[in-house]
Amino acid sequence: MSFHAAVFIATSLDGYIARPDGSIDWLTERGEQAGDTGYDEFMASVDTVVLGRNTYEKALTFGFWPYEGKHVEVLSTTLAADADERILVHRTLDALVETLNDRGAKRVYTDGGRVIQTFLRAGLLNELTITTAPVLLGAGIPLFGELEADITLTHNATRTLSAGFIQSDYTIHRE
Repeated sequence: MSFHAAVFIATSLDGYIARPDGSIDWLTERGEQAGDTGYDEFMASVDTVVLGRNTYEKALTFGFWPYEGKHVEVLSTTLAADADERILVHRTLDALVETLNDRGAKRVYTDGGRVIQTFLRAGLLNELTITTAPVLLGAGIPLFGELEADITLTHNATRTLSAGFIQSDYTIHRE
């Protein structure tokens, strides 16, 4: 595998990336208060974005295409292959990885709960940047799901942002 896969995501303090209905209002209402999270710098460092269908459909509600100038791959068994000329739809992880390798993807931004969990379980992730919002949701879509084995991380840094947000960076150890 020639690409480096990274996660840059926000969670509630109790580990959710969205409400049960997929809403991220808890983040959008507070997000600007955090100040500079480094997201723009991170996005400038990636050439490819991998999303799940739900995250792709959420991006369509933003009123602008947030991935301009990037290759955008969507991992989905249900999204129509010709849904959007800005994306490539992949039915399997193997097909997606083959495309990333064939195209020479260098740095891949992996986004969406299921996609992140799939990449993590498959040993494809290299790094995690998690920004924690000072809010408890009590229920929702978790960032992490069940794992077959422990995944060892190295903590690189934690920084305090504004309004009670904190951000931690980790490197994922591959066996």
